Amino acid sequence: MSQPTHLPSFWSRLSLAFGAFFKTLGDAEFAARVRDDQVGPIAAPAPAPAPKPAPEPKPAPAPAPLRIATPDAALQLLGLLQREARLIDFANENITVYADADIGAAARLVHEGCARVLREHFSIEPVRGELEGTRITLPEGFDAASVRLTGNVVGKAPFTGTLSHRGWRARDVRLPQLADKHDASIIAPAEVEL
Repeated sequence: MSQPTHLPSFWSRLSLAFGAFFKTLGDAEFAARVRDDQVGPIAAPAPAPAPKPAPEPKPAPAPAPLRIATPDAALQLLGLLQREARLIDFANENITVYADADIGAAARLVHEGCARVLREHFSIEPVRGELEGTRITLPEGFDAASVRLTGNVVGKAPFTGTLSHRGWRARDVRLPQLADKHDASIIAPAEVEL
């Protein structure tokens, strides 16, 4: 389309507007040409789509709820270890004044009593089935609660290392039931010989 050499006057434009108006109303093809060729007034540009809002940052995961540990079971276990192995007496004794042979004899009694309590009240098994000293690979997503990494821990799983301890897991606990009024804080009652 050629550029006009002079601009039409107001009355000429008014005449053109009426003509274009009625021609657009009566002729669909003309209206389509006006629309598609953008002949006539320039329509306001379509509004630009609103920018997508920035993704909201994910809130930090809520900390895992902590269970309240009641001291009764721990005190009960401590009482069993005192009764069967005299563990508290042994731990509170000043052993520097005794000969190694005497300490060894006392440790044997404590060891036997502790082992008896563990056998009687717990089913304990290794966390890992491999022998200590075995090279193992921990895949991505391994249970970090059951395996602790030590040494030079760098990067992310999979990790390959040497099993230095198989770990222990309690499969079953069989502590005796406590009477309703039992004071678990009394680990071992005082003894009075008559």
